[in-house]
Amino acid sequence: MNRVPLDNVDHYDLTVAIHAGAEWGDRANLLPVMPTEFEEAQREFPIVFRRVDGGILAFVLLGFDAGENLFLDDHGWTTRYVPAIQRRGPFALVVEDGVETIHVDMDDTRIGAPDGVPVFLDHGGEAPYLTQATTALRVLHDGAQTARAIHADLEAAGLLRAVTLRIDLGDAGGYEIADVLAVDQAALAALSGPVLERLHANGLLRAATMAAASLGNVDRLIELKTRALAR
Repeated sequence: MNRVPLDNVDHYDLTVAIHAGAEWGDRANLLPVMPTEFEEAQREFPIVFRRVDGGILAFVLLGFDAGENLFLDDHGWTTRYVPAIQRRGPFALVVEDGVETIHVDMDDTRIGAPDGVPVFLDHGGEAPYLTQATTALRVLHDGAQTARAIHADLEAAGLLRAVTLRIDLGDAGGYEIADVLAVDQAALAALSGPVLERLHANGLLRAATMAAASLGNVDRLIELKTRALAR
């Protein structure tokens, strides 16, 4: 890795290919998402939670085997929404002494590819691709400051429960995905009084509702896995 500060003078002609694959982390069966992504992510993926380093983080479930992303084909992501952690491309947001700077990994193989898109416009302003990547970086940076507290609040309200997802693929067998937490729909429906009012007021009720609704996408994953096995 060779991260350097991005500069529209030194990098005026920089291009980045919009590629997806194992080399860039796209082939994973779980990818982290931030609470601000729930609204768009829940339309495509199941959202589950896991205990990580003493806290709780949210993930989208993309496949049943390690390294399996059923929403990826030879042309890239097949979904309308791509998690911010992958939309950021070869860029990172670095904060030093309160100053934020965009860095770029010059060793990333997407840099300078023949089919790459420009990072800067001819007059030096941000090209659309950099604007999109910067937005993704902001989602990740801001989410990292609040996600653990938000998820801990959901657990404190009794809305997260440990589950084992049992996937039945018929004659092809099945899977058990353990060590995950999911929003308890019964507990969500039973909320009342001050707890309900507090979660509604701080926006967590909406986040919990979207995460609960996302579990319906497990059926979509099963459909995609069945198709993949039939090939």
